[in-house]
Amino acid sequence: MRFNEWLMMALLSVNTSSVFAVEHLKLSTTTSTENSGLLAVLHPVFEEQYGVKIDVIAVGTGKALKIGANGDVDVVFVHAPAAELKYVEQGDFIVRKAVMHNDFVIVGPKNNPDGLAQSQSASQALQLIAKSKTDFISRGDDSGTHKKEKALWQAAGLKPKGSWYIQAGQGMGAVLKMADEKQAYTLTDRGTQIAYADKISLVVSFEGDEALFNPYHVMAVNPEKHRYVNYGLARKYIEFVTGEQGQEIITNFRIQDQQLFYPDAVK
Repeated sequence: MRFNEWLMMALLSVNTSSVFAVEHLKLSTTTSTENSGLLAVLHPVFEEQYGVKIDVIAVGTGKALKIGANGDVDVVFVHAPAAELKYVEQGDFIVRKAVMHNDFVIVGPKNNPDGLAQSQSASQALQLIAKSKTDFISRGDDSGTHKKEKALWQAAGLKPKGSWYIQAGQGMGAVLKMADEKQAYTLTDRGTQIAYADKISLVVSFEGDEALFNPYHVMAVNPEKHRYVNYGLARKYIEFVTGEQGQEIITNFRIQDQQLFYPDAVK
């Protein structure tokens, strides 16, 4: 092949690649949306509809918020309202929308050694655990679940410490497996608990307190702070997950005939 012909083919190859390059949306989110399996159902629909690829960074909510505030992603999907609002007030995020909710539950051994099921509140359930010093595995990672757990201990008037209180520094799935191995208690979001129900022997030990409410919001990274973010695609994603199509997918997402999340944008 002559050099001129080779050069022509190389240029055509580069041009063709650029024409068909796939646009990417970068998303930081909590491990609960990933571990539950929701994103594996929700995202392919958006990707096909817009011809794009979503790059997911699933970490604790605290880290997901910091990643977004640094401008390393385009959109953030998390569940820690108080922390979210601080970043919004600082101008890091805009277009914050409610997407869905479920609740937190305390899981533990099947034999329910501390009688948590008879508790009248989450505070009482935690007081029983602290009194018995039965092992409790904390996320310990500044996630939305960890933030909620710390708030619950505070509401119970307790500062957990000692060998029975174990801070894992891990995601929700890993913590559930660790708690299962130790036959310990832990706090988890309902979605991940349902997704892992057939993988562990732990059961729901306490549920139902209004203090365990768990809302999720989506936010765009502010393009005025980070001009290189894909704000246009972030807006499309927000419109999708809060629109009728995305909300229907969330409503219909079930494991073992149990609904994991409940829509908040479209009733």
